Amino acid sequence: MQVARYYGKDDIRIEEMPVPEPGPGELLLRVKASGICGSDVMHWYRAGRGPVVLGHEIAGEIAGVGEGVTSWSVGDRVAAAHHVPCNTCHYCLTGHHTVCDTLRKTNFYPGGFAGYVKLPSINVDRGIFPLSESVSFEEASFIEPLACVFRGQRIAGMGIGKSVLVIGSGISGLLHIQLARALGAALVVASDINQYRLEAAKRLGADEAIPADGDVPAMFRKISRGRLADIVILTAGAVPAISSAFRSVDRGGTILFFAPASHGGTVDLPVNDLFWRNEITLTSSYAANYQEHMQALELIRQGKINVRDMITHRLPLSETSKGFHLVESAQESLKVVIEP
Repeated sequence: MQVARYYGKDDIRIEEMPVPEPGPGELLLRVKASGICGSDVMHWYRAGRGPVVLGHEIAGEIAGVGEGVTSWSVGDRVAAAHHVPCNTCHYCLTGHHTVCDTLRKTNFYPGGFAGYVKLPSINVDRGIFPLSESVSFEEASFIEPLACVFRGQRIAGMGIGKSVLVIGSGISGLLHIQLARALGAALVVASDINQYRLEAAKRLGADEAIPADGDVPAMFRKISRGRLADIVILTAGAVPAISSAFRSVDRGGTILFFAPASHGGTVDLPVNDLFWRNEITLTSSYAANYQEHMQALELIRQGKINVRDMITHRLPLSETSKGFHLVESAQESLKVVIEP
């Protein structure tokens, strides 16, 4: 089979390797759709890890069943989580599945930018999601990123009547916009430096879309008739974006750090204004657990989150390098899906 192997920035090679054989308790998945995540092009994060086959937003058909697997059959349509928790450690038992040591070590082989992937037994046990015929493979490739968004908004306290500012209108930001609307937010405002993405934000449910290089807090106050945001969601890691979040959150509000800061980025923390006087909550989220994946699948199945219109490019495996460039340049592209 062919794989797109990442060696470093601007160095992705199409190579041949044997199709993996599923062992006891394992499954072989024929990949039908594999989304390119923003983390795939975060080269400082990937430094020193290559060569490696990336890709974790996958959906496809079961092509092989290992000994002892009785719940799945060849031909079943599924999506799969690449990281899964142990469900028994201190972190899992206190609801923090995504900081579990097991979750941070598990993965499928060799990676989603491949013709086939082998799903280890632990993933088969707690990381496979059945797809109805009404959910396409490319739509199902959004389950993992939407599950992460769902977890973040749950932690941030999203709910009916909230005013929300989403800083960054890439794929994560657009999913946050749609989910905030679906969960009952009264006002959803998007911000970005890219006009193409601001227009996409308006199409996908933002009440207003404002340029990030302007006076974001002042513009938000004008839109909301005087108040700042109950919830600010940071899907951009640039230092100016973080500083803007500090100035855009209302008293008693919450800032969700959904994206990592730019490499080496630091900001001054206005402790008195954020905490002592105004009771601001800073929180973060990472990855998602099984229940959040299933919630994401159901939101997609019911059409409450429109993921199909977020796809701007569908490329064969041989053009994975082009897909990476499209995502990294962040110009006139949104979601890029590889179809091996």
